[in-house]
Amino acid sequence: MPAVTTTITTDAYVLRRPDRQVAPVVLSSPHSGNWYPPEFLARSVLDRHTIRSSEDAFVDRLFAAAPGMGLPLLAARAPRAYLDLNRAPEEMDPAVVEGVDWPPHNPRVSSGLGVIPRVVAGGRAIYAGKLSRHEAEQRLARFWHPWHAALRLLVDETQARFGEAVLIDCHSMPHEAIEGHARPGTPPPEVVLGDRYGAAAGRGVVDRVEAAFQAAGLRVSRNAPFAGAHIAQAYGRPSQGVHVIQVEIDRALYMDEARITPRRDFEAFRARIDGVLGRIVAGWAPGLPLAAE
Repeated sequence: MPAVTTTITTDAYVLRRPDRQVAPVVLSSPHSGNWYPPEFLARSVLDRHTIRSSEDAFVDRLFAAAPGMGLPLLAARAPRAYLDLNRAPEEMDPAVVEGVDWPPHNPRVSSGLGVIPRVVAGGRAIYAGKLSRHEAEQRLARFWHPWHAALRLLVDETQARFGEAVLIDCHSMPHEAIEGHARPGTPPPEVVLGDRYGAAAGRGVVDRVEAAFQAAGLRVSRNAPFAGAHIAQAYGRPSQGVHVIQVEIDRALYMDEARITPRRDFEAFRARIDGVLGRIVAGWAPGLPLAAE
């Protein structure tokens, strides 16, 4: 397998690249960041444990084998509660940032989950007051723009080399979020693949990724309750050869959600994800065309 030769760490991200990328696949983890600036924690009305409830904890560790298999992995450092990389920079919330207007109807901003989140899981407010527009823009300049510049470069380089690119955007979902999203008499999905109902990725591409998770014994559904957010919308252009699939994994499979700690069998589950990655690599061996239907 290719050896990892480059790890780039900045304030905004950790990028691990193989010495040779073997398939047109890039992985990103925008919500696993756990570097909480001290001034942010001091300003928040929440304790550190509560504020972590929005974090996709350990997702970057679940997919850590990707660079060793020949696929680049871009992971965030800043936490989602501080800045949400899966939102557009203009998705500012006037209820938390001074001097901005309400955007056109946007349920994410209305619910407090804009690019500078107002709340964490359960609707718990992060701040007692508002941030200045200057402070919000500084966060974007320091974290949002560098992270997305790195992601755009990875996608563009991959497409230039292989002719097409597949971005797998890795997330986790609270177990309670998927209860009720199953057909009567069947258990809920363990993995949800979001392609914005075909707008972000070709059907054949999603079929391959779905088959890789199913081969690992995981129950998979598409687009419900998560169809993909800003990253899928901004980068997914299947007609132009760029496909984005948002992957949501049930947190209960690998972590204690209340304590935010890995389960004792975390390594066993990570080995299952290693198998998924291996099947994805095998499915996109050099010379194998992608289906953009």
